[in-house]
Amino acid sequence: MGGNQTSVTEFLLVGFPLSPRMQLLLFGLFSLLFTFTLLGNGVILGLIALDSKLHTPMYFFLSQLATVDITYACNTVPQMLVNLLSPAQPISFAGCMTQTFLFLTCGQTECFLLVVMSYDRYVAICLPLRYSTIMSWRICITLAMTSWTSGVLLALLDMLLLLPLPFCGPQKVNHYFCEILAILKLACADTHLNEVLIMTGGVFMLLGPVSAIVASYGHIVHAILKIQSAEGRWKAFSTCSSHLCVVGLYYGTGIIMYVGPQHGDPQEKKKYLLLFHSLFNPMLNPLIYSLRNREVKAALRRRLEKGRPS
Repeated sequence: MGGNQTSVTEFLLVGFPLSPRMQLLLFGLFSLLFTFTLLGNGVILGLIALDSKLHTPMYFFLSQLATVDITYACNTVPQMLVNLLSPAQPISFAGCMTQTFLFLTCGQTECFLLVVMSYDRYVAICLPLRYSTIMSWRICITLAMTSWTSGVLLALLDMLLLLPLPFCGPQKVNHYFCEILAILKLACADTHLNEVLIMTGGVFMLLGPVSAIVASYGHIVHAILKIQSAEGRWKAFSTCSSHLCVVGLYYGTGIIMYVGPQHGDPQEKKKYLLLFHSLFNPMLNPLIYSLRNREVKAALRRRLEKGRPS
């Protein structure tokens, strides 16, 4: 960096350029959704920890997903709420880089966890007699740790490419949080290589896991169709339906954002699609698993009945 450049020590998050009344309305709505996100995922974590009937690999991985969702929301939403009340609030350079790192870690960890969850359903339905052996607790913990470690390492790789870049202004980030591509636009250097590597990695992280999930569910559907009774087929499929809904929501928005054709202003589109990822998706996940899962509803009923005075 040249001696005549001034290093940026903080950034200004533009957020959503709307009227004050609309920003106040969004503040109330997003605060409510954020509360539901924390409450819903907290209830899922609490039920899995307290109810012994949920101490199975499937719910262990669900608890990891709920942890990712809470981290996702807490990393981006509070800053967004502050900006809605007082637009263009500054965030320190270190705080901005930390937010970017956590967002990348959560996004990539969730990609791996959804693949692991599809593998768990494949083993449960296609290899039921070997399920307890294949999905032992040692294997489950290893798969969860591998998902988190892979997410952290890939995020570190992105950060190692981002941190050496010089930032000398402007300071305004056209986003509601420190999204990596929005930050790259403010660097005082050629970022073409960074952008190509990030987009290539994003496509790989979307298409690779989706291919693995499709392969797993191809085997699962084949196995379900072999079941003689309609009740047995429905029971087998119902254990997968919640996971399929979450996969569709998560990868659907991701593929539209990184793989689909670009129309209009891609930066504005990504801003609103990432809002879905950081706010709506974490809120919907526990609702999907609780509303479509008999065992989770039964566990909640048992906890509520146990809490009632006799």
